[in-house]
Amino acid sequence: MPSAGSANGASASRIVSLDILRGLIMVVMAIDHSRDFFTNLRFEPETLSQTYYALFFTRWITHFCAPLFFFLAGTGAYFYGRRRTPQALSRFLWTRGLWLIVLEFTVVGAAWSFQVPFGFLGVIWALGASMIIMAAVVRLPMPWIIGLSTGMIVTHNLLDRVRPEQFGSLAWLWTILHVRGDVLLPFHIPEFVLFPLVPLVAVMAAGYAFGTLYFMEADRRRKWLLRLGLGLTLAFIFLRVTNLYGNPPVGLGGVSQGDWSLQPSLEKTIILFLDVEKYPPSLQFLLMTLGPAFLLLAWLDQKNGKPHGPLTAALLTFGRVPMFFYILHLYLIHWLAVLVAALSHQPVSWLFHGAIFGETPDGYGHGLPVVYLMWLTAVVILYFPCRWFAALKQRRKDWWLSYV
Repeated sequence: MPSAGSANGASASRIVSLDILRGLIMVVMAIDHSRDFFTNLRFEPETLSQTYYALFFTRWITHFCAPLFFFLAGTGAYFYGRRRTPQALSRFLWTRGLWLIVLEFTVVGAAWSFQVPFGFLGVIWALGASMIIMAAVVRLPMPWIIGLSTGMIVTHNLLDRVRPEQFGSLAWLWTILHVRGDVLLPFHIPEFVLFPLVPLVAVMAAGYAFGTLYFMEADRRRKWLLRLGLGLTLAFIFLRVTNLYGNPPVGLGGVSQGDWSLQPSLEKTIILFLDVEKYPPSLQFLLMTLGPAFLLLAWLDQKNGKPHGPLTAALLTFGRVPMFFYILHLYLIHWLAVLVAALSHQPVSWLFHGAIFGETPDGYGHGLPVVYLMWLTAVVILYFPCRWFAALKQRRKDWWLSYV
């Protein structure tokens, strides 16, 4: 997740509004991971027959995180490249991409499971692989990048009915590109693909092109942000109401409920309306998440990105050290789960042997109030090491700091 640079190109200062947004999605992401480790429920929050407002929206609000990780990583890459040669930008992207993939199967995998080696093709792997691809993409002219990224985002759902088994021995490759699920990689390596690359690599490329807006005059930039935000949000509403296009049918490997329709209750109708496919993110999913994000950026931009009070100041701190926050929060939440389980006289040993990737034992878990309490506890604790590391990155310019 490279960092953004200055809006006027005259200095290397960061764009505060982008850092605040980045910090916000890091904090929101921690809600979902707290739920993973502390929940006492044995069904997914998207299960229409069993879910309810509080549970569904605990999950839904975190849907904004993954697409914005990729989008803002692309924007950060654009700012990084403004201060360096194209060759230096490409080198940074592919080396950082490889580094993220290594982290996924070592440090990050161990944080999830307390086992090494352990890993799956999750968000950090997908970020790393997308950065490696972006090392080549950034050498293209900007109009090409805009056209290719937009085209992939808009049209990739046309491929939903293409299944891995149609590719024979290359089935693993199609799974990595566009299908969530188990895969047998070359050399008979079993893995689970949670985040396929298409269309997320296109989201990163679109974020790269988005960086050009921050070299526009401020009023013009805000108009673009508002137009983008309103346009994408209205497009989502239209596509979801009409079921015209942009979300895969049920039974194609995802977890959403497919098309929208009126339900027996208002609660179920609203939940189904917002339940669009995340793995891989459908066009409707991206419209639903990126549209409001642009509107929030327009508002932050109007406020000149200045933090107002301790809350936004904390978000700014988190947003300046996103990878540091990500790794720490997984270890912290996992250890909090161990502590709370022991204090509650609940099963503990399973948390050291695969944890949430195994079968949750009977008698384990808590309701949403405890989930939110543990999330808030983790965020408060994380503020202090993140503040220290943000200050360190501001004081020093060692090359390795841009990789953390």
